[in-house]
Amino acid sequence: MKRLYCFLIGLLPCFLIGCAQTNTIPYGNNPQAGHYAQVNGIQLYYETYGTGEPLIMLHGNGGSINAFSNQIPFFEKYYQVIAIDSRLQGKSGGSPDKISYDLMASDFCALLDQLNIKSANVLGWSDGGIDGIIMALNCPDKVKKLAISGANTVPDSSAVTNADILGMKDFVTHTLTNSKTAIALVHMMIDQPNIPYANLSQIHCPVLVMAGDHDMIKPEHTLKIFQSIPSASLCIFPDSNHGVCQQHPDLFNQTVLTFLTK
Repeated sequence: MKRLYCFLIGLLPCFLIGCAQTNTIPYGNNPQAGHYAQVNGIQLYYETYGTGEPLIMLHGNGGSINAFSNQIPFFEKYYQVIAIDSRLQGKSGGSPDKISYDLMASDFCALLDQLNIKSANVLGWSDGGIDGIIMALNCPDKVKKLAISGANTVPDSSAVTNADILGMKDFVTHTLTNSKTAIALVHMMIDQPNIPYANLSQIHCPVLVMAGDHDMIKPEHTLKIFQSIPSASLCIFPDSNHGVCQQHPDLFNQTVLTFLTK
């Protein structure tokens, strides 16, 4: 039975979001924690912190491991954190001609195989949340629990505003000022994902669906995702935007930890 995990009453696009570095450790560029794995024909970069049950962290579009600079030092006290640079982003390889959410989710499942991890908790923000949903659908045995924030399952105006869609389309037309990689990543957001709500009923691991009350993802779409997943809980953060994990890290971290340990 569904139950409300928390409902708190109360244009930061996921692409190329920066984050304030509040720690001295260079997350995303830390030689002491960094590793490369050869998966699906690319070099996938990841960093590991802490010990215990594995927790995978998946960042948003155009970002990197550094997006979780406020999450890694908190969660490494409880888990073995494996923070990953998605293909074509951060320090991971890839080609602008070959990029999709399905392919990125496949990268992460393949990495877990290489690390001999049978099952892991997954925390995904924005595009990372989309990847987490696809992992739960395509390699369900790999996902023990899934926490997503600011994710969408369709790219149209039922999920994001027309203004955001027009802004992304305008971005990709300025080929003289924008890199091929950035254009490919934004094109992906324009055309993907395309996950039918009915497919979400196939997800049977516990899922925490989160968003800010002023998220770029429409609240009705976040609610529909929650309602479509059998073992889902919902949390809407007050006075929060798409980057709630950076905006209110203490509240975000504690909410996710409570979900993972319940």
